[in-house]
Amino acid sequence: MIKCNSTIKLNLTKLSHLSKAQITALEQTAEALHTEVVQAQVMPFDTGNLQNESTFVDNSNSTFGMARIISATPYARRLYFHPEYDYQKWENAFAGGEWYEPWLKGGLYEDFAQEAYAKLYRRIAGL
Repeated sequence: MIKCNSTIKLNLTKLSHLSKAQITALEQTAEALHTEVVQAQVMPFDTGNLQNESTFVDNSNSTFGMARIISATPYARRLYFHPEYDYQKWENAFAGGEWYEPWLKGGLYEDFAQEAYAKLYRRIAGL
């Protein structure tokens, strides 16, 4: 039997800093994803209300590990789930339904959020 008389001391200040860095990185990742989607010109755009005024990041539950991108218009759900609609393309060249699909599992940019979070967390945490 091996005896170990070591003492472990936790740096609570550093642990608190790392916990806060997780929350900040999550919030900034959600903002980065929102910006990425807008710049990709994939959201339907008629007056710009859906993309510019009514879609925003909700960080109210970020301390619990959740950030959401919300489109707060009555027609957002209808547009999202109907890619067969004939979307106008003069403002957003790639506008269509299901505009978040490229950033979901199996999509072209599925690693975007994970990579953005890792980069942001390292920078904020000072790692």
